[in-house]
Amino acid sequence: MQLEQFRELPKPGFNFDNCKRNAGLIKNGFQAPTAVKTGTTIAGIIFKDGVILGADTRATEGPIVADKNCKKIHYLAKNMYCCGAGTAADTAAITDLICSQLELHRLNTGRQVQVVVANTLLKQMLFRYQGHISAALVLGGVDRTGSYIYSIHPHGSTDKLPYTTMGSGTLAAMAVFEARWKPDMSEEEGKKLVRDAIAAGVFNDLGSGSNVDLCVIRKDSADYLRGYEYISKKGERQLDYSFKIGSTAVLETKIEQFDINEEIRFVPMDTA
Repeated sequence: MQLEQFRELPKPGFNFDNCKRNAGLIKNGFQAPTAVKTGTTIAGIIFKDGVILGADTRATEGPIVADKNCKKIHYLAKNMYCCGAGTAADTAAITDLICSQLELHRLNTGRQVQVVVANTLLKQMLFRYQGHISAALVLGGVDRTGSYIYSIHPHGSTDKLPYTTMGSGTLAAMAVFEARWKPDMSEEEGKKLVRDAIAAGVFNDLGSGSNVDLCVIRKDSADYLRGYEYISKKGERQLDYSFKIGSTAVLETKIEQFDINEEIRFVPMDTA
């Protein structure tokens, strides 16, 4: 067998292919692609009787707050939900797709779907696209084998943990979990802990904000607490700052006339 039939291994060291590509784009008059920065704080813990998921509700578009009340905790099945960080369209699309697959699995087997099935379907889907689907997920659920929390990264790697966080506010939220989480927490203790973790992400990360959403999943029920707390309240003015006309003295008035030349050009549409 000839050696040319084998695929050539990549050379060690930094790969400059993308740098050359960007330089070529700039040379031809195109704008170089930039990295996409997303902001979110999502978290999940295991407590005595199940799992608790939490998320903020701010969706950003660059420096602009695009949605103040974005839904980031997605329904998968009656016994499991999934928090999504990253591109909002990607997280919504992939959770809807897996939700339908889980329902078909339940109808075919006639049994409650285990949480590990959802984890496997999500990680296989993300790995197939090699990270191009911008969806970092926190999966939580309860089945007949126990309570589970999974963190699922955009490239398809997963971790099974007693508590986890994802998103740009993950460091602040994880600091709260590592300091205060303990096994066999009560439901109220767990809700307070997840609320404080999301609040830490909101107050320490510009990409997170607005409300705190919680989802409590037990063995026989699930409660989606939409708008659990509004922690990032807008400041209110203490006084009325409306001044009457004439209260401010006008020292000088100067009026200039400008000639406006308007030119209309038709630019052909690029169909390449």
